[in-house]
Amino acid sequence: MLITSSFVLPTLPLPSTNHGFIRLRSRNSLPPWSRFSKSVIYCSSRKTLADSNMDAADCPSTGNDVENSDVEQLLPSPLSAEKSPKSLEIASDSEVLDKGLVSKVLEWVFLVSPFFFWGTSMVAMKEVIPKTGPFFVAAFRLIPAGAILIGIAAATGRRQPAGLLAWISILLFGAVDGACFQGFLAQGLQRISAGLGSVIIDSQPLTVSILAALLFGESIGAAGAAGLVLGVIGLLLLEVPSVSLKGTDLSIWGSGEWWMLLAAQSMAVGTVMVRWVSKYSDPIMATGWHMIIGGLPLLIISALNHDPVLIGNVKGLSSDDVLALVYTSVFGSAISYGVFFYNATRGSLTKLSSLTFLTPVFASIFGFFYLGETFSPPQLFGALVTLFGIYLVNYKVGKVDDV
Repeated sequence: MLITSSFVLPTLPLPSTNHGFIRLRSRNSLPPWSRFSKSVIYCSSRKTLADSNMDAADCPSTGNDVENSDVEQLLPSPLSAEKSPKSLEIASDSEVLDKGLVSKVLEWVFLVSPFFFWGTSMVAMKEVIPKTGPFFVAAFRLIPAGAILIGIAAATGRRQPAGLLAWISILLFGAVDGACFQGFLAQGLQRISAGLGSVIIDSQPLTVSILAALLFGESIGAAGAAGLVLGVIGLLLLEVPSVSLKGTDLSIWGSGEWWMLLAAQSMAVGTVMVRWVSKYSDPIMATGWHMIIGGLPLLIISALNHDPVLIGNVKGLSSDDVLALVYTSVFGSAISYGVFFYNATRGSLTKLSSLTFLTPVFASIFGFFYLGETFSPPQLFGALVTLFGIYLVNYKVGKVDDV
């Protein structure tokens, strides 16, 4: 017996011109010959026909009861006015994943940005030093940047250093990480390429890992120890070819590699000092003051050294030279040092310092394109050994942090 039923359903919000064709099966236990045939369901906004003998049925996405497992939609039917909870859950998960990915990318950019600015600033300094003098560049890199950081810190409500210990710590911090580091760096850049100098300077994670292990109990481990050994070997390969023999004496003060090594040790000590300094002062405010304190002696030395820019060579500076000076001060110091020392107070010093292997990569790339700098075969081999040693230190710390 063939049974055909027609229903009018009011709850689906459809335009009067849309129709849906749905194949229905009865929920009652009926013999095979009494299955529903293909029926026409017309959905509109009119009231439901009262028929208590009819099986309950409804159009898709309504609240009424229907068994429509064999749905065959022949004409387009409109979507529900509201998304289902499942679709909302999927959309919510997708938004969370997108936000998590963006957050990770921003965090990585925040960590890497100082090393990019340092690497490119080496190239900018190398190009402008002959026209301005080394100590003037070092002072200009620190003093304006320190003033910028102090102004930003004050505008955001950060407190000025207070107390004798706070100012003593900042004074020592400025002498080591400001005056010594920038002074040695400027001296070295006169005698060495920006890329090679950056490799030597950024060997400082080797020193940081030892100091952090001794002072803060950070683990070195077997991989870290191997990295330290390889780093030292790489540095020797970089520096030995530059040492000239004069009789029985070793002349190293004319070596750019030697000055860069001193700069690396100064930066390593400064990196470790920042935790001590942050006990007494806000890290951003302390970074700004240490730049000004460290830059003032360099400015005095620049005047005593008769650097070209201080004896009337200002007119010889091109717009590119001025932009290079501004870049090294704002991006190469104010932003990069502020971000770096802020990160240094929040995580592993060894892991953070190990990211500095990126700095010589950036310096070498930009030095090649802008200054035509290249590495000799021994220097290239020594640089690769040094970078691999730094990688092992970073690899060791990553394994420990993941546990």
